[in-house]
Amino acid sequence: MITGGAGFIGSHVVRLFVNKYPDYRIVNLDALTYAGNLENLEDVKDKPNYIFEKGDITDETRITELFEQYRFDGIIHLAAESHVDRSISNPLAFVRTNVLGTVTLLNIARQFWGTDKQGKLFYHVSTDEVYGSLGETGFFTEETPYDPRSPYSASKASSDHFVNAYYHTYGLPVIMSNCSNNYGSHHFPEKLIPLMINNIKNSKPLPVYGKGENVRDWLFVEDHARAIDTIFHKGKVGEKYNIGGFNEWKNIDIVNLLCSIMDKKLGRAAGDSAKLITYVTDRPGHDMRYAIDATRLNEELGWKPSLQFEEGLEKTVDWYLQHEEWINHVTSGDYQHYYDDLYAKR
Repeated sequence: MITGGAGFIGSHVVRLFVNKYPDYRIVNLDALTYAGNLENLEDVKDKPNYIFEKGDITDETRITELFEQYRFDGIIHLAAESHVDRSISNPLAFVRTNVLGTVTLLNIARQFWGTDKQGKLFYHVSTDEVYGSLGETGFFTEETPYDPRSPYSASKASSDHFVNAYYHTYGLPVIMSNCSNNYGSHHFPEKLIPLMINNIKNSKPLPVYGKGENVRDWLFVEDHARAIDTIFHKGKVGEKYNIGGFNEWKNIDIVNLLCSIMDKKLGRAAGDSAKLITYVTDRPGHDMRYAIDATRLNEELGWKPSLQFEEGLEKTVDWYLQHEEWINHVTSGDYQHYYDDLYAKR
């Protein structure tokens, strides 16, 4: 079972597993909230080893029914509320999904797997934001103490602690990974890169927090999916692995690079799109810098990123420009009717 499999990262993981492992039965569980979109998986929806189930990870009855039906031996848990700005305005929603939802899954997995845990695995996908904020130097390692600064990162830190507690208290076979910022296709356009691409295309203001000097480590989403695949199959139970792109950028530098790429793609004069940059009041508690040390994942399991950032960013821009219908559906909300329309025909 892959939870949150209709979301941005989840859909890339589902696609990879469905195509790479035809002998696996992949059950995608997603509540189809605002960021879950079945259009993300149009290319695999009819594959014989793929099943979609609509459901909320906090719904104990629903999750129990699915365990009874499918007898899962593996869970990749990606379902989460993940947008920091939304967590500031509605923290309880993040507690409900990220904490209570994770504990619900842990409890039911423990109940069904009992003492026969051979071949079972609960893989919890988390974020580098649980570590807090770095200064100008240093990196997050797997041993970095937690220091969350937003309701979002606090809720993810709590879920990480519960996963760890279930390993030590109940012997539940778990693995965890904490990843840096992702970018790529199918990203909901409230996040920095797709928001800027869409706004540049439509000649709308490009809102940049503060002075745009916040630094993030960026990873191409398909490389994250490959890392999850590697950790799921080769990782050591009870361990955690940091996933990063070895690729730090200031927000303002990314926006300027996107402006340059988009000017060329759209046939605009150099510098036209950069005129749209608008500095706005900084987000409360905005972490200054994240940077991941992914040495353990590289040295122990042999994973490393496949793309340079400039190449990945250009591929991302091309995808959004070639999929105008997708982004129009997302920004208008029409995609939310997709599930109803799809299943009304059956």
